[in-house]
Amino acid sequence: MGNNLIAELIKAIWTYMAEVKEIKIMEVCGTHTQSIAKYGISSVLPPGIKLLSGPGCPICVAPASFIDDAVRLMMMDNVIVATFGDMVRVKGTETSLDNSRTKDKKPAVVYSPLEALEIAENNRDRTVVFLAVGFETTAPAIAAMIRHAEEKSIHNINVLTSIRLMPPILEIVLEKHDGELGGMICPGHVATVMGEEYFRFLPDKHDICSVISGFDAADILGAIYLIVQSKCGDKKPELKNIYKRCVSFNGNEKAKSLMGEVFTASKGLWRGIGLVGDSALVLKERYMKYDAVYNFNLSPRDHEAAMECSCGDILMGKRSPGECRLFDSACSPANPYGPCMVSTEGSCSVYYRYRR
Repeated sequence: MGNNLIAELIKAIWTYMAEVKEIKIMEVCGTHTQSIAKYGISSVLPPGIKLLSGPGCPICVAPASFIDDAVRLMMMDNVIVATFGDMVRVKGTETSLDNSRTKDKKPAVVYSPLEALEIAENNRDRTVVFLAVGFETTAPAIAAMIRHAEEKSIHNINVLTSIRLMPPILEIVLEKHDGELGGMICPGHVATVMGEEYFRFLPDKHDICSVISGFDAADILGAIYLIVQSKCGDKKPELKNIYKRCVSFNGNEKAKSLMGEVFTASKGLWRGIGLVGDSALVLKERYMKYDAVYNFNLSPRDHEAAMECSCGDILMGKRSPGECRLFDSACSPANPYGPCMVSTEGSCSVYYRYRR
């Protein structure tokens, strides 16, 4: 049944493309980028379809200054930096957590925010700083950790935040592409938390067909099919949700409520892109005692030095990884220059492994 459906979708896409001719479609989420390459989806599509990767890799968009602050904190006495594993090899302005480690100073790799809280509970004489990285998907778990810390009176946990929001950056993406995009595959993970309506602005404001999709081959091909189909005839662009097994109309109300209690939206710096208004989640005043920037008197930055690699253009879908002059020379998985080569969801890492 699955293979038959996939074959039918591919056939229908080819049929509609006889009329459409050319179309650019962006998949926003890094997991979609990975799945497209893993399943070889580009290889079965008509040549007129160009799939572009967007800024949906949380590790990739964390600014260099965030890494610089993390390294600085790790080298302090009585501080433990706890982080997801992907962050360890990401370089800041000059170095990474991995390259800065010593016998006594090294990051604690955790698999969830609550694991960082457990480290803090077991090391009351030290301050644990958790590198809170992600999008709307991970924000509820980070908020839950903060609230648990408050309830259990664990005051030696801090967060250094690089939590980003999807709608503001998608506005920038659409502005940069200036009508070039024919459709957008929306991130299923974010929509699971925030709900189907979270992406309603895409067709309503920008007249772009958008599909909330899961991550298997049939999901992604179904999204491409709907986008291509929408270009045939005189149809008004719509938002389609084909991931209803996980995504409801309003999303996870409990998770959204928890986020709203702990965080507020603020301007945020994106790697290679710049400062974007209301695109970051930061702690509300009530929870500032857990904020590492506040407690360690770190200086927030509004800009960064230009990068030698094409990270910003790649995250915006304006270049492919193979068009970066550092790709597979000065930048490779063994010696990554930019974050897009570090994360398993990063466009450069995916491109390198699958030569998409």
